[in-house]
Amino acid sequence: VQLQASGGGLVQAGGSLRISCAVSGRTLSSYIMAWFRQAPGKERDFVASITWKHAGTYYTDSVKGRFTISRDNAKNMVYLQMKSLTPDDAAVYYCAAREGSLYRTRQYDYPYWGQGTLVTVSS
Repeated sequence: VQLQASGGGLVQAGGSLRISCAVSGRTLSSYIMAWFRQAPGKERDFVASITWKHAGTYYTDSVKGRFTISRDNAKNMVYLQMKSLTPDDAAVYYCAAREGSLYRTRQYDYPYWGQGTLVTVSS
């Protein structure tokens, strides 16, 4: 599975941004797609995941109600719509993929990774 993230940029606090991940390489019906983020000097943290087949979703508590993960089967794309952004959301965002459970949140559970896309939030 090949993943390529895009769409990062600079946004003011309180603003919105949508980042994207292009997915290729395999039949994806059994896959879980996820977004992680890593701020400078910090560990890579789970943000959200989605099942490719049924679009079930799972979020870390800090983004619930503000972020929405979605996928477009026809385009083989995964999105993360982010609203009410704060400086704490600033990070490099990575898309990742695995087979199996929706609820895996450790980066080591995901064998496939894209390059990151930088999200900067100005206060």
